[in-house]
Amino acid sequence: MGSLRSSGSGMPVQSVDPEAACALLASEQYGYVDVRMWEDFHKGHVAGARNVPYYLSVTPHGKERNPHFVDQVAVLHSKEDRFLVGCRSGVPSRLATAELVAAASTKECWFLAD
Repeated sequence: MGSLRSSGSGMPVQSVDPEAACALLASEQYGYVDVRMWEDFHKGHVAGARNVPYYLSVTPHGKERNPHFVDQVAVLHSKEDRFLVGCRSGVPSRLATAELVAAASTKECWFLAD
């Protein structure tokens, strides 16, 4: 496990490797937010994962970030919940976790990194 500083808040953004993530999820004390786009989520996902896309679209012309991302996560998880944030590459999940930490919308949030 490691940490990075989130831009803006100065609070650490914690990362977790896949093996540790499996252990945290098995403890049933952590939820899982998959930030991939809907189409990718429905191709396959972690059991029990909730999908809140960080990007609404990705094209050769750019990425459209979900402007309601933090609010949508807040509907699924209270500030007292602990959860992991994941995606395919790790980049959107890191950005999403930094945004959630900066918004102080969770007690404990980790992003899944290789």
